[in-house]
Amino acid sequence: MRRNTDQESPIMSYYSSFFFLFLFSFLTSFRVSAQDPTYVYHTCQNTANYTSNSTYNNNLKTLLASLSSRNASYSTGFQNATVGQAPDRVTGLFNCRGDVSTEVCRRCVSFAVNDTLTRCPNQKEATLYYDECVLRYSNQNILSTLITTGGVILVNTRNVTSNQLDLLSDLVLPTLNQAATVALNSSKKFGTRKNNFTALQSFYGLVQCTPDLTRQDCSRCLQLVINQIPTDRIGARIINPSCTSRYEIYAFYTESAVPPPPPPPSISTPPVSAPPRSGKDGNSKVLVIAIVVPIIVAVLLFIAGYCFLTRRARKSYYTPSAFAGDDITTADSLQLDYRTIQTATDDFVESNKIGQGGFGEVYKGTLSDGTEVAVKRLSKSSGQGEVEFKNEVVLVAKLQHRNLVRLLGFCLDGEERVLVYEYVPNKSLDYFLFDPAKKGQLDWTRRYKIIGGVARGILYLHQDSRLTIIHRDLKASNILLDADMNPKIADFGMARIFGLDQTEENTSRIVGTYGYMSPEYAMHGQYSMKSDVYSFGVLVLEIISGKKNSSFYQTDGAHDLVSYAWGLWSNGRPLELVDPAIVENCQRNEVVRCVHIGLLCVQEDPAERPTLSTIVLMLTSNTVTLPVPRQPGLFFQSRIGKDPLDTDTTSKSLLGSVDDASITDIHPR
Repeated sequence: MRRNTDQESPIMSYYSSFFFLFLFSFLTSFRVSAQDPTYVYHTCQNTANYTSNSTYNNNLKTLLASLSSRNASYSTGFQNATVGQAPDRVTGLFNCRGDVSTEVCRRCVSFAVNDTLTRCPNQKEATLYYDECVLRYSNQNILSTLITTGGVILVNTRNVTSNQLDLLSDLVLPTLNQAATVALNSSKKFGTRKNNFTALQSFYGLVQCTPDLTRQDCSRCLQLVINQIPTDRIGARIINPSCTSRYEIYAFYTESAVPPPPPPPSISTPPVSAPPRSGKDGNSKVLVIAIVVPIIVAVLLFIAGYCFLTRRARKSYYTPSAFAGDDITTADSLQLDYRTIQTATDDFVESNKIGQGGFGEVYKGTLSDGTEVAVKRLSKSSGQGEVEFKNEVVLVAKLQHRNLVRLLGFCLDGEERVLVYEYVPNKSLDYFLFDPAKKGQLDWTRRYKIIGGVARGILYLHQDSRLTIIHRDLKASNILLDADMNPKIADFGMARIFGLDQTEENTSRIVGTYGYMSPEYAMHGQYSMKSDVYSFGVLVLEIISGKKNSSFYQTDGAHDLVSYAWGLWSNGRPLELVDPAIVENCQRNEVVRCVHIGLLCVQEDPAERPTLSTIVLMLTSNTVTLPVPRQPGLFFQSRIGKDPLDTDTTSKSLLGSVDDASITDIHPR
């Protein structure tokens, strides 16, 4: 028996070695293919452009060739370079993820260099983000400089239970802070951390800075991207030019801390003195094959399943980056088939049309499960391009509040762009408020409830949501009313996201609806949370009076509703502002207080306007003393009549949910 056992050992070694070599080859081939660069996001600054024959263009080509050359520092994962002299100097760098191999880094940088010529064809500043690397160049000095703007927040939208979210929220910050400690002590400024999530799953965190930052700047940058990262998702990340943070419940990076598996045993030739035998020796071969083959098959099936789940998890991201080219299909949770939309609306039949918005038509539809929806079909000539479409989808999908309209899905099929919202049966506020025959349905109790609901919705956008969002187009036509006349704020096509410490921003593109715009925005392009406060103040005065702001031209010497209300207030006659349809049955103290609040909101100096949190407190507590309002900030149009940017139209037929839109501009962070 001992002799037979000795002879079986080399046989087992031979077949085991063969199958393990096959397994190793399979894993190696999969790993190589998985290292293809994965596009995430890009920004192209439009502040400065260059032409194809310019000196800057030649310098840029030289820079990109240098960064993607065979002699670049792929082994360290980071390199920077500068080419040319001012004003045509171009500075650039690449930074690979700290765990990727030299070959993966090289491939990613080469891919990015070619990709930037397509994504940013003539901009002097560009940043391209991939899972494996980042490529940046600029006509400004970007080396050893902390930059925290121009990034983006990405979230994983896979569904999880509330218990899982509770576990995740407790893990996110500690794990990322531990990874940050590792990164600050690393030459690559790269750190990872793995913790237990459940008995069968682990939690993975990663942070990284560009290595040219000082330890202090890297610490500051990581603190920002860690503190700002959403903790109520199954996975999320923040990327900006100087640093990044990310967490998942799957291994999205190479676990460098885990020792590599031992190399496969070498194939040894069976000894000549032990030729194959029949009988029991032959049975041993069969036994070996019978044992090893099922094991190998099981392992391969496990790997294939793991790869499928991992890729599916990665495709669950719903972010601006998910809408690059064909990647729109990766937003599985909200993507709807165009045929589903056609069926729901009876192929957009005219009888289902419930409104005409600034960017297209709105139809009522019914999904296969009986859910009633409002389908916004964007016009091909509306002016809203992919950027605006993506902006509205990304923003609204992340917002959950009873006073915000809920986005149920979207469709992007060829030139067709469709947004699917919850159906709100009582149309929009302007449909009732400015119609003499219908305004009586809005008694003071309902109007007061609408004022409070809108205030809470904007407060959520400004303060209570994960992102600080400026709506920029708050008006009566963008307030939808549900079956109980509760308000729901709609149309986020113009919304902007602010950074953690950001308070205001400038733009050269003034978009929106005149009459609702704050003076500093309409005249100087400066907008902030106080811009929404101004619009809210105009809306409050409209709700009280039942009149449009623009309807007061030359009325009693007033140019608009704001100046008219101020004149009445200054003369001690605020109740004369009240809509005659409700004046006999309103709570006069509440009305006067709301007029007071409205005038505080439209003051010329943004600093003197109250915040939404203060406004909500003023509306809900009679013990709060209101300051004396000052002269409103007024913006007079150069002509009397309807402004071309005002998408309201008196001829539109409103039979249900309406979501008018204005011109849109995107700003991820």
